[in-house]
Amino acid sequence: MPRRRTGAAAQRSGVRPPPSLDDLDEQILWELARDADVTNAALAERLHVAPSTTHARVRALREAGVLGPAHADVDYRAVGLPLQAIISVRLRAQARTVIKTFAAKMARHPNVLDVFFVGGQDDFLVRVVTTSPEQLRDFVAGPLSSDPVVASTHTQIVFDHLRGLDHWSDAHGFGELRGPLG
Repeated sequence: MPRRRTGAAAQRSGVRPPPSLDDLDEQILWELARDADVTNAALAERLHVAPSTTHARVRALREAGVLGPAHADVDYRAVGLPLQAIISVRLRAQARTVIKTFAAKMARHPNVLDVFFVGGQDDFLVRVVTTSPEQLRDFVAGPLSSDPVVASTHTQIVFDHLRGLDHWSDAHGFGELRGPLG
């Protein structure tokens, strides 16, 4: 994998330039996004390269920060957490200086699956999983709404969760995702 180029402007801004990815890197990422459990041998076979090549490329992609750790896709109902919700959170105008602190605090809560910092009317979308409507209410009324930086919340119950990734078998790579929408 080619090394990342770092310019003086990128270093001053604190933004890392994206690494240069070639076609094989993108194919590896595509296959891992579709199936993180694929073995290195199977990955190499799918891509028609040596296992040592995919092993080295995956390691380099992890070191470059392009590929993070794999996570299990848990059926939360099966472990006694049947209720998911997405909570829109708006912070008080005076609280804008603590956005990162708030997000980190929410992400540490055991019932929180995801914290999204978003643009628009709201500041965050927080996806949670709970045992019951009562536990959801206790979370929203307790640690979330009682935080002095929170101005308002809006809770939406998740009835079903379909992932776009599950349908990527119809697509053939990131290039197709970057193409025109139709």
